[in-house]
Amino acid sequence: MPKVSSVTVPYAAYLRVYEPLAAFPQPERGHWERYAKRERHPSYQDELRRSLADLLPTPPVAVPVHESDDAFVLEAEGVLCVCPWRTRLRGWQALDALPGQLPGPVLDAVLPPVVRRQACDDYERWLERNPDARPWIRTATWQVPLHWFVLVADEEREYAAEPESGAGPRLRYRTPMVQARRRVARGLKALRDAVDDGPLTESLVDVGRWLEEFHPRSYVELDYGGLVHTLSADLLDEDHSAADVAAGIEALRRGDDAGAGEAYGRLVDRWRAVRDRLHAN
Repeated sequence: MPKVSSVTVPYAAYLRVYEPLAAFPQPERGHWERYAKRERHPSYQDELRRSLADLLPTPPVAVPVHESDDAFVLEAEGVLCVCPWRTRLRGWQALDALPGQLPGPVLDAVLPPVVRRQACDDYERWLERNPDARPWIRTATWQVPLHWFVLVADEEREYAAEPESGAGPRLRYRTPMVQARRRVARGLKALRDAVDDGPLTESLVDVGRWLEEFHPRSYVELDYGGLVHTLSADLLDEDHSAADVAAGIEALRRGDDAGAGEAYGRLVDRWRAVRDRLHAN
């Protein structure tokens, strides 16, 4: 397993689904059983460094030529679960979103039009053969989308300023799939009862549909990833965004518009400085 770089890449957060081995058909299940026995598994930083390294050649590699056979591994309550990287599919999906995130000249400089067209053609052919494909990982840059916090609870928060692994600070949440789905349903009901459908409602519907694609004994993980390197230890220690989102939804359920506004204000203030880095030079 080649090591691309030891440099920390700071800008991405992740929402992952870990499925039990029973959810995978053979021979893929056998591959993940053998994979899980390895002494070392790559980290999210390894994955991100490899994707960035693909942009260095001329012309750049917009999407990996071959699918990754790596995954993140989790053992929960005696059940071994894996979260496949599926870097090709996620690369194509990220490429679709780029035109709305980067100015045209910048996008053309990073990924020339001919490279993007070839990648899109490859994606269309791949989708014809794999119409039901979906990623196990969603990625966000310079932020944790607020609707992700609906899936988790403050008591599931895991913060370590200095993990035993020595990999730097870590902030994440993990929850059983059944809990995540239940929270999405409750959040949607509260929002629809209180306000007209809007971006938050649409985002919750989307993530709820995504979660329904997976085995009910899966686990959902919200990981701040490299974002922990953009925030001070004090800010990380004080960050209870899931609690603020839950408080806002509960306030909406009670008809307490002022309470919902206060919770939303805390979230906006906390994340504004981080999101502003997206547009910094």
